[in-house]
Amino acid sequence: MPAFQSKTFRRATTESSSLGERIGALYRARLARHPFILFGLPFITVIVAGSFALTPAAALRYERYDRKVKQLSKEEAFDLGLKGPDGEDAGIKRNPRRRIVGDEKEEYYRLMAKDLDQWEQKRVERFKGEPDGRL
Repeated sequence: MPAFQSKTFRRATTESSSLGERIGALYRARLARHPFILFGLPFITVIVAGSFALTPAAALRYERYDRKVKQLSKEEAFDLGLKGPDGEDAGIKRNPRRRIVGDEKEEYYRLMAKDLDQWEQKRVERFKGEPDGRL
């Protein structure tokens, strides 16, 4: 009986096997021997390069925000009529939605004094032609 050959079986390259299949097979064979070089290093490189590529995009976002919300100079505030009676309010960023409350405790007691059991639900007036949500 003849002995088995010591050579490993390799598929014959045929016309049907494309270059991509051959490269993929070679990559998978070498990946088992050198996993960090063929998988880990390219992965880390992509992450670091992506960080450097996205840094200008983040800076652009913050620059746009800074252009939109900027601090007024005293001359601009005076031109817009934003100065207070003492004339020291110029240059302060203003938030028109913020309600100025003198004291937190005072506001708490004012809210606690309201009678929450006696209230009436009122509908908001709608514009002409706007649906009011009634069926």
